[in-house]
Amino acid sequence: MDEIDVPPFFICPISLDLMKDPVTLSTGITYDRESIDKWLFSGNKTVCPVTKQFISDCELVPNHTLRRLIQSWCTLNACHGIQRIPTPKPPISNAQITKLLHDATKSPLQQMKCLRRLLSIASANATNKRCIESSGAVEFLPSIVSDSDSTAAVEALSTLYNLQLSQAALKNLMGRNGDFLVSLTRVMQRGSHESRAYAVFLLQSMLEIADPKQLIGLKPELFIQLVRVLCDKISQQASKATLKLLVTISPWGRNMIKAAEAGMVPVLIDMLLDSAQRRTCEIILTVLDEVCRCAEVRILWSISKFCATCNVLQEMAQLGIVAKLCLVLQVECGHRTKEKAREVLKLHARVWMNSPCIPSNLLLTFSAHV
Repeated sequence: MDEIDVPPFFICPISLDLMKDPVTLSTGITYDRESIDKWLFSGNKTVCPVTKQFISDCELVPNHTLRRLIQSWCTLNACHGIQRIPTPKPPISNAQITKLLHDATKSPLQQMKCLRRLLSIASANATNKRCIESSGAVEFLPSIVSDSDSTAAVEALSTLYNLQLSQAALKNLMGRNGDFLVSLTRVMQRGSHESRAYAVFLLQSMLEIADPKQLIGLKPELFIQLVRVLCDKISQQASKATLKLLVTISPWGRNMIKAAEAGMVPVLIDMLLDSAQRRTCEIILTVLDEVCRCAEVRILWSISKFCATCNVLQEMAQLGIVAKLCLVLQVECGHRTKEKAREVLKLHARVWMNSPCIPSNLLLTFSAHV
């Protein structure tokens, strides 16, 4: 290919490669389907890459004439090792998707068959994803998810996640009076590991585009289930998605208090001590910074100052509370919180200094502040 001149109008303006499936935008510019798909849908762009014009109609019209010219040129240059591009399959139509969704309502067996077919179609390319989204699947699939114990719910969640939904579709899911959030919370409570992971992935996408009022109104039960996802170690991807989700929602309203009350702090501390990945540790510390701004450290200060019997102090060390206070001093949390943590450590330094319950990597922090 490098040794021969390729006609410039055979080259995609985005990828700069020979086009395999040329399609034309409403602006009159032709691109390779895969490249413009990624530009418009995966990248959420709304302008033509060449003309910079706003695209009101994202329909991609196959340029059959140009494709045949490219195929003929490939055949003529076969002696140079140029392979003829195959004729692409026609993209899925809205009518086909609508029929599939209708068939899925006939019986449980038919529903599973249709859901698997939907997932297969969505996995093919971005054009199919947008076709499925615009054909009513985003309204149909959440109704299946509400039955969190069914195998169909896993397929529906998997399809919703793999559709890489547009912001408009994600806002649609968020705007269902909170019903879909309740369904996802129920999936995280009772579903399989696979369905719980997909629920977290969807939640992450949805809450990234949610408005402040929706973020402030999140239910405490959601935080309880997020803690369970982290505790159960479903998968590294699910844990990372949960942590990133917490970074998004913790600063809003009373969410950091809800997270603390759900038992988030000890779980995050354990993850921090166990994790060897720098990026994961940074995210955990970011979440801890938010959650530790709430009253938990002040409560520990009150207990250690006014109720500090020998048994209480020993139990605080055994439960890892002293180690957590040391970590509070290491993260970028509020000045008052750090002062409270430092005061608690100083109050009972003699009791805790030689405790085997303090991890060796935190002894230096403990010694430096008492």
